[in-house]
Amino acid sequence: MKPRYKRLLLIAAGLAALGIAAALVLSAFQKNLVFFFTPTQILAGQAPRGSSFRMGGMVEKGSLQRQADGVTVAFVVTDTAHSIKVNYRGILPDLFKEGKGVVAQGRLGPGSLFLADEVLAKHDENYMPPDAAYALKKGRQAKDAGQGAPAAASVSSSAPALNATPSKGSK
Repeated sequence: MKPRYKRLLLIAAGLAALGIAAALVLSAFQKNLVFFFTPTQILAGQAPRGSSFRMGGMVEKGSLQRQADGVTVAFVVTDTAHSIKVNYRGILPDLFKEGKGVVAQGRLGPGSLFLADEVLAKHDENYMPPDAAYALKKGRQAKDAGQGAPAAASVSSSAPALNATPSKGSK
């Protein structure tokens, strides 16, 4: 085989290996990508039905219900415009309280029930998770506009409506 063809073969093999490596990296990244939605966006049907995502807002006062097993809880998350009931099985963070900011990761269940796999609470009085702050801001805007369902469409048109964050290690 001529050196010219050997070089061509080596270049083609290198490009193929580089393409396979890039495809594997992008595939792994796609699996760890989790989007954020507000209760208003979820009720407007913008959230995916079959995959995991994050939802944030404030825990409504008086909505926390603990089951007899001591591990299962139900509560309502609101962005002040709309509310969604959340079911979670696990230990809640120490700073989790009614009336405080929360971000929950999970899937949509039957109806508009959110089945959480993970619950994140705010860290102190001066900090609120950016996703929860964004949800509250958009909820107030929708409430101030006084447009129930049409306000949900205006929420989706804003630039940072879907904040993609890696699912692990972004705490």
